[in-house]
Amino acid sequence: MIDLILTILLAAIAASLAVAVARRSRPLLRESSKEGFAEFLRLIPRMGIGVLGSGFIAAALPQDMVGNWLGDASGLLGIAIATIAGAATPGGPMVGFAVGAAALKGGAGAPQVIAYSTAWALYAFPRLLSYELPIMPARVVWLRVIASLPLPFLAAGLAMLLGRP
Repeated sequence: MIDLILTILLAAIAASLAVAVARRSRPLLRESSKEGFAEFLRLIPRMGIGVLGSGFIAAALPQDMVGNWLGDASGLLGIAIATIAGAATPGGPMVGFAVGAAALKGGAGAPQVIAYSTAWALYAFPRLLSYELPIMPARVVWLRVIASLPLPFLAAGLAMLLGRP
């Protein structure tokens, strides 16, 4: 149900943007529609491969090790391991969230998975090397990384506090 609501919401946003662009210029609407559709066709195969690959990643995770190293009892060490794993995970949301969901199924604790996904979102090292450093000044990138270092630990700690009965 939530997927349907989100799909309708995204369609409404896209339609609203199309109306705004059409009011500005019909040729601009045609050009932006062509570019958007071309991008859509370019991304569809990649998304399909990402979804398929994420299923393989989830199946390949050693479930017994996940529970031991990232379970609720792993505490701060598990959070640190999850943070490092999140920072090292390449790929987009199809990979990052699939690994997090597979870790949960394998016995990882919620705080550890929250640390993983926060670290993946904030400073995935492969993305940092391929996109951020080539585009932005290195000083800004490293300041952002340093400023965000404690955030996975804070998010996991807050999850521990909020998850207590």
